[in-house]
Amino acid sequence: MKPVALLICGALGQEVKAIVDARGWDVDIFGVPAMQHFYPKKIVASVDRRLSELTSRYRQVVVVYGDCGTAGALEPVLAKHGAVRVRGPHCYEMFAGAATFEQLADEQPATFFLTDWLVRNFERAVVRGLGLDRFPDLKAVYFQNYERLLYLVQFPS
Repeated sequence: MKPVALLICGALGQEVKAIVDARGWDVDIFGVPAMQHFYPKKIVASVDRRLSELTSRYRQVVVVYGDCGTAGALEPVLAKHGAVRVRGPHCYEMFAGAATFEQLADEQPATFFLTDWLVRNFERAVVRGLGLDRFPDLKAVYFQNYERLLYLVQFPS
């Protein structure tokens, strides 16, 4: 039996791999598609399915995922499989750090956060994923309440 597996959100792949490589950790990394954020119930089902595959092969499985709109539904799945999850409601807090994220959110609650993954995949994830390519009038509806755009850069380039 191998020691540790990381089950990650696909949007965190580069960042998790960089941390694992920098620290020299002996872990295996498995992903769940990032596009499932549009359907949080799919996140829960995918994590459950992947944990069913992994928990018999690893002593510990760490789920690198926020709550991501699942309204707490990930927690019973983790408990069922004996897995643990990193802290944080979503990756924005993970990247910024809890205290900094809280400060940013308090300063301007109407903030639209971007990550490297979201910037790289903006056309696919935001434009097509939210249907803005088919229904451009939705742009005003989706973004009308945002007052600030904040890019949480993970890899400056």
